[in-house]
Amino acid sequence: MPSSVLVTGGAGFIGSHVVRAFATTGSSVTVLDDLSSGKLANLPEGVTFVEDDVRSPSASRLVRDGKFDVICHLAAQIDVRKSVEDPAYDVAVNVGGSLNLLEAVRQSGKKSTRFIFSSTGGALYGDVEMLPTPESFPKDPQSPYGNAKLSVELYLGYYARVHGLDTVALRYGNVYGPRQDSHGEAGVVAIFCERVIEGRKLTVFGDGEQTRDYVYVEDVANANYLAATKPLPPAGPLDSRSFNIGTGVETSVIQLAELIHTASGKTPVIEHAPDRAGEVRRSVLLATRAQQVLGWSPRMTIAKGIEQTYRWFAAEHDGVASTA
Repeated sequence: MPSSVLVTGGAGFIGSHVVRAFATTGSSVTVLDDLSSGKLANLPEGVTFVEDDVRSPSASRLVRDGKFDVICHLAAQIDVRKSVEDPAYDVAVNVGGSLNLLEAVRQSGKKSTRFIFSSTGGALYGDVEMLPTPESFPKDPQSPYGNAKLSVELYLGYYARVHGLDTVALRYGNVYGPRQDSHGEAGVVAIFCERVIEGRKLTVFGDGEQTRDYVYVEDVANANYLAATKPLPPAGPLDSRSFNIGTGVETSVIQLAELIHTASGKTPVIEHAPDRAGEVRRSVLLATRAQQVLGWSPRMTIAKGIEQTYRWFAAEHDGVASTA
């Protein structure tokens, strides 16, 4: 068990679940978050909170002086559409912020710090014919967001090989679950749940047959914990320390609407809109390496996960406090 953990973006949707995964095992957890999308209410008691931007000199000092055993780097610009509209901003946050932290780890002199980067499976490989897609498949991002994530992974390899840092990348599928924000930079599950609860139409872009690998947020948090505590292979070329975190199950947007229908008991009304630029058609991940090396496998089925997620959103809508 790591004694001291830093979670960037720890007040956000995925980050807050990662924080709880470490806090419940007794680790001392520090959260770094600028609260641009995260919420203090997402954090459990007993963690140390620092409000800051991962690009700042003060964030660099925190990492350099903190001597953390593990850094889970989740702070990011996460909206593919925003990356298309403003690629320079996407690079500044996702590449610049990551390099700021990696340089701080190097300067700290504590090479044993394990740096776990939250990458992407869905946006990294592009539109592919090999499904489920393994880590070794050629990378062909279709958006600035995917390009930035790939760039950081290449930097992870550089810092590992040249400076001896202990780095690892987790390539997530489409993460969903309780505490996901349905406003702004949000996933389709959160948006659909809230719209069904409010009796509003579901907007489906294109024909709705585009697919994703939906992975439950607590499974993702568990992947971070295992990546922090398990022995890893030696650093080498790209993919040597990268792991797909997905279910291997391909679910279309239309199927997703049907699952929410089942969970809610309500028949959603669907309206179609034009396709969105920069998004892949099909995506599903092969996570065999994560199972073999990390001992990780998804515990939550898509049907059960959607049911639990919808129940959480319904409780929030009714004003029922939840710590899920």
